[in-house]
Amino acid sequence: MRLFATVILALGVVAAPAYGQRAPERPRAREAGVVVGVLAPGPLNAITDVAGVRVGQTTITEGDSVQTGVTAILPHGGDLFHERVPAAIHVGNGFGKLLGSTQVDELGELETPILLTCTLCVWKAADAMVGWMLARPGMEDVRSINPVVGETNDGVLNAIRLRPVAWQHVTAALESASAGPVAEGNVGAGAGTVAFGWKGGIGTSSRRLPASLGGYTVGVLVQTNYGGVLSINGAPVGREMRQFAFQRQLQAAPPSGTAMNPVRERADGSVMIVVATDAPLSAASLDRVAMRALAGIARTGGSFTNGSGDYVIAFSTADSVRRRTGSAPRAITDLPNDAMSPLFQAAAEAAEEAVYNSLFRATTVRTRAATVEALPIDRTLEILRRYNALGWDRTLPPGARP
Repeated sequence: MRLFATVILALGVVAAPAYGQRAPERPRAREAGVVVGVLAPGPLNAITDVAGVRVGQTTITEGDSVQTGVTAILPHGGDLFHERVPAAIHVGNGFGKLLGSTQVDELGELETPILLTCTLCVWKAADAMVGWMLARPGMEDVRSINPVVGETNDGVLNAIRLRPVAWQHVTAALESASAGPVAEGNVGAGAGTVAFGWKGGIGTSSRRLPASLGGYTVGVLVQTNYGGVLSINGAPVGREMRQFAFQRQLQAAPPSGTAMNPVRERADGSVMIVVATDAPLSAASLDRVAMRALAGIARTGGSFTNGSGDYVIAFSTADSVRRRTGSAPRAITDLPNDAMSPLFQAAAEAAEEAVYNSLFRATTVRTRAATVEALPIDRTLEILRRYNALGWDRTLPPGARP
């Protein structure tokens, strides 16, 4: 039985069949036989495999119209403001509201947790996190703080104009953060998201390099809300299911009486990607790792469309590169460029698998505004079998198996 660091605040009680009701638990991608890449995952196959990283989530469900939430990622369990981690933000497509990015770009460090939420709730979430930070011990004299808050637009399933995220939701996510397994699917900031026309959400994965490649761990967490043509291990799932972007325009003469579903063929949207590693990396090296996480998104069939905000936030938890406040010089040990390629591979693989986990774990959500179906797993697996895209671990050497 998994134990998840998730707080669910149900602000409206409805009888079954309920709006936003969770279906029985669905498997993660790897549990269903979808083995991505050649590197082995960590024991949890989650961003929390990177020592010290903690994740907390608040899911907000209100009646038949609100499906949203907050996901908090804490780089370590200490004083985040006074013991900052090096960080970088890489922009795949800048159609978004990533708060705090300019200071991260300038200084190359994080001084707060990372929050993910819905588009119109960014500023409310940031204000709540600043209040939470300022109230912590040792923060009495702080007069400037740079909250980092990312978002995707969950307005298909969520009454986003209500801006339902409040301080208690943010505080609950931050206070509940733990280093254990991470809940996936329609939880936290993924409660109302849509990916490839199916229900998207939160997904996570990790890769642990063998000692011969450095022994480091890379973990990824995604908030999926983007479109394209879904591909899983190279198998054209979206095409085979006839659910992909630009269907209306590509169909010269739609059958009489056929109405295309704009949710099923949507192309625009966004994806937030958080990459954590214990490899000792500078901000410049972290930007290079972040860029490779976008390769994982491309492998899933995303094309970074005009209206898609595609961002990667990468940070290192290594003590040797941590920045303590003050002006005293400190010796820094970080990896040379020639040691980076295994980390690039790990970031791409973990990002790809995290997306699949967000889809496999998500369940159908119905609100007053729309119904978004979960990815049909049985049909997906049938396609993957046909394209020989399952069980790839059978062909891997023992060191690449979990």
